[in-house]
Amino acid sequence: MKIGFAGLGVMGAPMAGHLVQAGHDVAGFNRSPGKARAWAGATNGRFAATVPEAAAGAQLFILCVGNDDDVREVVTAALPALTAGAIIVDHTTASARVAREMAALAAGRGVLFIDAPVSGGQAGAENGQLSVMAGGDAAALARIEPVLMHYAKAVRHMGPSGSGQLTKMVNQIAIAGVVQGLAEAVHFAQTAGLDTDAVYDAVSKGAAQSWQMDNRWKTAAAGQFDFGFAVDWMRKDLGLVLDEARANGAHLALTALVDQFYSEVQAMGGARWDTSSLAARLQDRERR
Repeated sequence: MKIGFAGLGVMGAPMAGHLVQAGHDVAGFNRSPGKARAWAGATNGRFAATVPEAAAGAQLFILCVGNDDDVREVVTAALPALTAGAIIVDHTTASARVAREMAALAAGRGVLFIDAPVSGGQAGAENGQLSVMAGGDAAALARIEPVLMHYAKAVRHMGPSGSGQLTKMVNQIAIAGVVQGLAEAVHFAQTAGLDTDAVYDAVSKGAAQSWQMDNRWKTAAAGQFDFGFAVDWMRKDLGLVLDEARANGAHLALTALVDQFYSEVQAMGGARWDTSSLAARLQDRERR
């Protein structure tokens, strides 16, 4: 399949690389041309200097960019270069509003738009183990699912346009609460004078077990926060969640509180620390 891919960052570059390895003809664009050239050189993909160049003749156009404004900019630039029947897949974590807006804009040109945020982080992208939650035309998603499975372990259709983004918001709400609970558990264990490794061994095989506990307990206890998803990105995502909650009436007291805690982590200089750095906030408060 001829594919255009815009956004070759820590997520997009390995995702697009998997497509090249699978034999697809992939043209990659990045706002920083050096990243796109480096990606093309490392993968044997094609370098595209502009979004229209990446989209030209593509049957499938994929983007994985930063925020709503980036999505609008890239999709608007790509659409004139796409032919009727092409499919756009947006892996950006963005608002449900922009997903619906882009779906309507694409439909006006005979192009299908699928909002398809992912979960699994950089490691999931590199290992081809992402979970994709998608909104939009179910038949279009079914046609391209075999392509997406080159970097995903699961692709799930969630409903009409915007449903993928709403599902990703559910994912981030759940993560926020679990990570705060993990931070408090580590903090309590340390304050109580317990051996945190022994505590992990005692509680991680029971009801307290979670991905966050298995992957972040020991690093958080050691004050190591240089892994995975950055606090800045989580705050962007939680901002989308809280905006949507204000619109639909959902009550998200814990999520709002954790977002506030992350703002304190940013103020500590932890903007690029991973999300388990909520533990650093508690460690800092203990020192004070």
